[in-house]
Amino acid sequence: MGYDGSMGSGALAAVSTSQLLSGLAGLALAARRRTPSDPVGVHLHVPRDHIVRSSVVLGTGQSAPMVMMALQAWATLRVARADDPRAVRVLRSLGAVMVGGYLVERASPLWPGHRDAVATPVFVAGLAGAVAMAVLARPGAASRVAA
Repeated sequence: MGYDGSMGSGALAAVSTSQLLSGLAGLALAARRRTPSDPVGVHLHVPRDHIVRSSVVLGTGQSAPMVMMALQAWATLRVARADDPRAVRVLRSLGAVMVGGYLVERASPLWPGHRDAVATPVFVAGLAGAVAMAVLARPGAASRVAA
């Protein structure tokens, strides 16, 4: 059973837009604070003064890579305009990959000692949006949202 669109495409587009805005806020925050991506188990050693340049393909400690956000923007527009199964699959895949990315970040605001009044809400909103994207875009989810 595939994604059937109907009322679920509007919800998916709204959630993806919200998640994308969280990602852009996270990118701005990470650029200002010079917080590179630092996943557990991988030592990237990204120089803090190259944060914006490296965020194009590596992301930051608060956002997905810019190439992923650009792809998400494209897919969100496609889903918002029409039920595009390919764009839905892209959003499902991006959501799933982003959930993993958020959870493996070494200095995640979710972990004790890293909580912050500004970064934590941005991080949590991005993570929640990624989870919602993956869930809403799974096969058959639109018919359950519409019910």
